[in-house]
Amino acid sequence: MSAIAKMPNGTRTLKSEPRRNDADTLAQEIVEKLTYAIGKTTDAARLHDWEYATALAVRDRIIDQWLTSNRQTRESGAKRVCYLSMEFLIGRLLRDAISNLGLTEQVREALGRYGVELDLVELLEPDAALGNGGLGRLAACFMESMASLGVPGFGYGIRYEHGFFRQEIVDGAQVELPETWLQHGNPWEIERQERSFEIGFGGKVTTVDDNGKPRFVWRPAERVLAVAYDTPVIGWRGAHANTLRLWGAQALDPILLDAFNSGDHVGALLESNRAEAITRVLYPADSHQAGQELRLRQEYFFSSASLQDIIRRHLALNDDLTNLADKVAIQLNDTHPAVSVAELMRLLVDVHGMDWDAAWTVTRETFSYTNHTLLPEALETWPVQLFERLLPRQMQIIYAINAQIIQGARSERDFSGEEIAAISLIDENNGRRVRMGQLAFVGSHTVNGVSGLHTELMKETVFHDLHKLYPDRIQNKTNGVTPRRWLFQSNPGLTDLVSDAIGEGFKDDFNRLGELDRFAEDASFRERFAAVKRVNKERLATLVEERLAISLDPDAIFDIQVKRIHEYKRQFLNIIEAVALYEQIRAHPEIDWTPRVKIFAGKAAPSYVQAKQIIHLAGDVSRVINSDPAVRNLLKVVFVPNYNVSLAEIIMPAADISEQISTAGLEASGTGNMKFALNGALTIGTLDGANVEMLEHLGEENIFIFGLKADEVAERRARGVGGQEAVSEQPLLRSALDSIASGVFSPDAPGRYASLVDAVRDRDWWMIAADFRAYWDTQRQLDALWTDRARWDEISVRNTARMAWFSADRTIGEYARDIWRAGPSR
Repeated sequence: MSAIAKMPNGTRTLKSEPRRNDADTLAQEIVEKLTYAIGKTTDAARLHDWEYATALAVRDRIIDQWLTSNRQTRESGAKRVCYLSMEFLIGRLLRDAISNLGLTEQVREALGRYGVELDLVELLEPDAALGNGGLGRLAACFMESMASLGVPGFGYGIRYEHGFFRQEIVDGAQVELPETWLQHGNPWEIERQERSFEIGFGGKVTTVDDNGKPRFVWRPAERVLAVAYDTPVIGWRGAHANTLRLWGAQALDPILLDAFNSGDHVGALLESNRAEAITRVLYPADSHQAGQELRLRQEYFFSSASLQDIIRRHLALNDDLTNLADKVAIQLNDTHPAVSVAELMRLLVDVHGMDWDAAWTVTRETFSYTNHTLLPEALETWPVQLFERLLPRQMQIIYAINAQIIQGARSERDFSGEEIAAISLIDENNGRRVRMGQLAFVGSHTVNGVSGLHTELMKETVFHDLHKLYPDRIQNKTNGVTPRRWLFQSNPGLTDLVSDAIGEGFKDDFNRLGELDRFAEDASFRERFAAVKRVNKERLATLVEERLAISLDPDAIFDIQVKRIHEYKRQFLNIIEAVALYEQIRAHPEIDWTPRVKIFAGKAAPSYVQAKQIIHLAGDVSRVINSDPAVRNLLKVVFVPNYNVSLAEIIMPAADISEQISTAGLEASGTGNMKFALNGALTIGTLDGANVEMLEHLGEENIFIFGLKADEVAERRARGVGGQEAVSEQPLLRSALDSIASGVFSPDAPGRYASLVDAVRDRDWWMIAADFRAYWDTQRQLDALWTDRARWDEISVRNTARMAWFSADRTIGEYARDIWRAGPSR
């Protein structure tokens, strides 16, 4: 029974009795959606129709809480957190939603009445192609944790039509294909045409007289429309819901009728195609000028639309913008939205008439910035020429901010010329480029790293001089992952086992997971723990068999490295060790070798030649080793194409060993390391990123650390130490490199990997030769440990039990308290 009810604030809303959550009600609602939203009877419906209808029925329940949460935030005047990110790698949403609502079994029963299996329905949902790797998955975890903790939030990003590419391997090489995740529509999103904003590019800036004061007016040469698409994000137990607002690009006029009527049917769509290209693909290749320009267009497009939306919402509830920072916290997730600093200044000063100094105060008090990299080349810069042509007014503002910062550094801190050059927003030494990291830093009240080591290195390296200028601005917020996705949903068997051991309470207070630690010495519990792992390994083995026709033995060690392919993440080191192990197994058949399966997955950026070579090498090594009868039962190498969230949910619970082997001092944090350990994998890794904190929480006896430390890497690089000496001193390494370089694994193109091998022998920038022996020895230590299964399983249980601190709930709680000053505790 429903009725229109008048709320205390005068608004009117649909008031209904609370929805019943039994299977009968859910079955009825799903069939209603099937009938009236899709136009199918239960007899005619196909599995995809059931998936869509189920999503719509579940979405209705989320919307109930979504509207309530939004109303409560408005009425209470609570501060909102706006999280700006180029990526939101949200994965499939159906299982996430019904799990957080506590409806899994009810939905399963409701569908079962019509002969439909929930597991099959869930598999039909495509992964939203809105991200690449850790950055986007972190943003998704944070959105879910904000909702679970009741922190009012908006995620802002881009609704990519194809997103990051679908990866296929053809003749061993990566091939990029469009990811058509929107092919059948998206039942979770709601288009908001009324939430549309004009976004300008190019044109010129003029000065007009405004009551005796000069005012700058930007007249763009090109305008596109940003249209909002909202997805509700439900938190744990369905108690709060936030909004993920993604922007789609449209032309103001979708077709030029004059051109069309004159016979230019293709040219008539030129403006529409140009506008829609902005939201077509995530990270278009930037090895050419057109790609660079499109990336900058994307970043400004979603930043400006988000800021206009934030200001619109604020002014609907407040008289002016002077108190914006009291009502809104804007978090910049990496440098991609850094142009927001200049854009907010433009909106405040040029559009809303605020004084420059007041606007700068509001801007700095509103923004905070998360840095995710210590690689200088990964801190975005843009050619000044491109920036001036595309965003002329924003470039003027950046110059003005830069002059103000430099003047203050000279007058107040007596900075030298070298220090001024380091903090300048303009890099004058590399073709004049705008430094987006510096812009985000100076425009924010807080800058945070994402692990303890990363934050300290950030102070010493990429932001050394800015830290000297603003010594209180940098703080640490070690990353975390949501346990709802990465334990409860991806590993239900382990979740049930933990619940049986310590009770259900840990699901609501994840810190209680630590109570599991005492069961590590319980032989019966360890046996059940290992049985869960075995089932998960069998599931992964089945997937590999179906996709690649490679059979895996679940009794072997599953040694897994899945992440974005990059030289500093050192998949190449892992492959070299596999080759060395292969050669040793063949040379010494008398040794009782421990069976091992090495599994790789990850995508390489389309223009990253070396990373694509590493993928090709993994495939070539796999082909040779897997077909050699001398090692068939002892070693296999597998590269699983098209790594995404859904694949990760199968891989993480199946891992025995988690490879976290980046060159020390280069990984900001990592979150895959946390997901693996949470699911009981043993980590082999360097003292890099969050591995340092994992060592502290797990204990040195429960994690396997090897290799150079960050300061030792820096010292070797400073001395210019290459790899030739280390290669010559290590016969295992030398032989493996010779095999790779001579074409043993690539007889069709013997010189295919010469450049990869030469880079190790000559420069060894990524410390592969320097770390190989320690890596090899640690792997053999793990081989020996595998034979003592009681000890292995004990360590595995302790890994799961001691990962509570690495929950995204802890991370978000710290952000809310220390940076945003938002959320229920405020």
